Amino acid sequence: MKAVVVNCPGGSEVLEVVERPIPQVREGWSLIKVKGFGVNRSEIFTRQGHSPRVTFPRVLGIECVGVIVETTDEDRLPLGQKVLSTMGEMGRAFDGSYAEYVLLPNEQIFPIETALDWTSFAAVPETFYTAYGSMLQLQLTSNDTVLVRGAASGVGISFTKLVKAAYPNLNVYGSVRHLVKEAQLLAVGYDGVILETDGTLETEKTFTKILELVGPSVIKDSISHLANSGIICCTGLLGGQWFLESFDPTFDLANNGYLTTFYSGNVSREQWQSLFDFLETYQVDVIPEKCYRIEEIRKAHDYLESSQAFGKVVIVNEG
Repeated sequence: MKAVVVNCPGGSEVLEVVERPIPQVREGWSLIKVKGFGVNRSEIFTRQGHSPRVTFPRVLGIECVGVIVETTDEDRLPLGQKVLSTMGEMGRAFDGSYAEYVLLPNEQIFPIETALDWTSFAAVPETFYTAYGSMLQLQLTSNDTVLVRGAASGVGISFTKLVKAAYPNLNVYGSVRHLVKEAQLLAVGYDGVILETDGTLETEKTFTKILELVGPSVIKDSISHLANSGIICCTGLLGGQWFLESFDPTFDLANNGYLTTFYSGNVSREQWQSLFDFLETYQVDVIPEKCYRIEEIRKAHDYLESSQAFGKVVIVNEG
């Protein structure tokens, strides 16, 4: 099989497409023929050497969609079953989805019923699930005014598509560091675009609900734009800061705001199917922004790291 191996941390040049034996099935694990997978910023962080528990060489990849080709759980994961998998320790403690086949623990493989084609299916798992969970955490109503901080990211765009599908009249604003993407953002459903300069939003607007995807590096500024008794869901780390420092809950949330998060590792088959049922019910557009072949993995990483990056990037395997 083809697999993308990283032998040492570095730039996209360390992503090497090689021939490897197909993994051998062992008890409690099953083999998936990978039809496609999303490319994520967390994999870029790992490739760069910022994931302290990851050792090299390693096949990256924290998500995939495909079919079961060898199983150790015939009842739940029969041969030919359409499945997805995300998170766990795939691509970190053991080899992940940047390959034509991947061997995964049965407990993190989920059977899915969906009519989506493989390209669209590959765009859903980690990104749309994170967006969907964050949307539920924000407890939206038809009267809300929403801000997405990190609007051009895959999760930001997916969140807005979900919200606009269910609440078409809801006002959703997005923040960006450069207005060059304003037309693209308006086209995917945002009602307005707000410029962020040096971690500060250039607006006096307040919002009843905020999806924080930049993270701890700007969250205090986001909270300052939260309406009384509003909710902020801090889901992303696009700002590169992992922890919230010098935070005083009493004074920093003095406007009676609610701070929450969504952890995409909290999964079950029922939760996954709920997402796909939502996508079908509301006919949500899940087509990825960019689609590459496995041989083009360096191009995919370069695009995601570039200032032109927009939306979801996927790799789709042929056959």
